[in-house]
Amino acid sequence: MNLANSGNVLTVREDAPNGWEQYVLLMSDNHHDSPLCERKLEEKHLKEAKERGAWILQAGDYFDAMQGRRDPRASYDNLDPALKGDDYLDRLVRFNGEFLAPYADNLLMIGRGNHETSALKHYGVDLTSNLVYRLRSEYGSQVTAGGYGGWVRFLFTMDKTKRASLNLKYFHGAGGGAPVTRGIIATNRQAVYLPDADIVWNGHNHEGYVTMIQRERLSKAGTVYQDCQYHVRTPGYLNGYRDGSEGWAVEKGMAPTPLGCVWLRLFREGDRIRVNAIQDVR
Repeated sequence: MNLANSGNVLTVREDAPNGWEQYVLLMSDNHHDSPLCERKLEEKHLKEAKERGAWILQAGDYFDAMQGRRDPRASYDNLDPALKGDDYLDRLVRFNGEFLAPYADNLLMIGRGNHETSALKHYGVDLTSNLVYRLRSEYGSQVTAGGYGGWVRFLFTMDKTKRASLNLKYFHGAGGGAPVTRGIIATNRQAVYLPDADIVWNGHNHEGYVTMIQRERLSKAGTVYQDCQYHVRTPGYLNGYRDGSEGWAVEKGMAPTPLGCVWLRLFREGDRIRVNAIQDVR
């Protein structure tokens, strides 16, 4: 596997011999440094990725970063002891970097979400770049820093001369929780303005889905064919609802949301690379 990063496009090149398959773990909204993060579930999925030799992509809000001095949501009582200190932001990077260290070889990208862009706006600190630098310099990872949105191109070589590709568009997400539609209406809008994407991946609203839009296409040779555009949303690991007795999510009348990730299974079938998208939530 070879990585190249240009602008907001990460290119992954891989040989795909007969019988080849590769798992890709899609995660977002980990909020790992929050006391409300379900770290055991997060760790379970990361360990499974390591066992499978999976590539790991993360689409923002890996940090929670809500305990800074300028943050009105801050609660010192809820702060992990490892993060208590005047160098809070530096501690965040160390804390999250040490947790991700065992998975350094599997990590391909960590993106930016609204929690990271908020830290950059209010404190002038790019948490994502600092975390990526730490993982690369101290743990030998190839991981790159993604944007709030961007692309991952998978380019495959089969039998030395045959080529195939898959395009994944990621976007951390925008707007509120969409309690009725779960945000799935956005799939129709995104399908219109993202015609080159084979997979469209969102996060942010802590909902989860995998759905498909079947498309009629016309090849350059004038042949009509069909393909499938996958739309996935990863819910993340922040359990703000807990037992429904207290907390911000409860006071706002919000419903509980799923926790977990999405697995992509890429595999060769004949001269094609196919995709299965599987939710892994609880």
